[in-house]
Amino acid sequence: MVALLLVLLIIVVLFGAGFALHILWWVALAVLVLWLLGFLVRGASGSGRARWYRW
Repeated sequence: MVALLLVLLIIVVLFGAGFALHILWWVALAVLVLWLLGFLVRGASGSGRARWYRW
């Protein structure tokens, strides 16, 4: 009985981790698209004032 509960717990944890990693991939893709859009809108000039981010 304890082994069955342990296996079910491992399955639930792995399912949750897989779901979270899948969501994180979509978040990373969205951030990449926003970064590329900001880079293209401001241009690829090397001047410090033309950056769309502060750091």
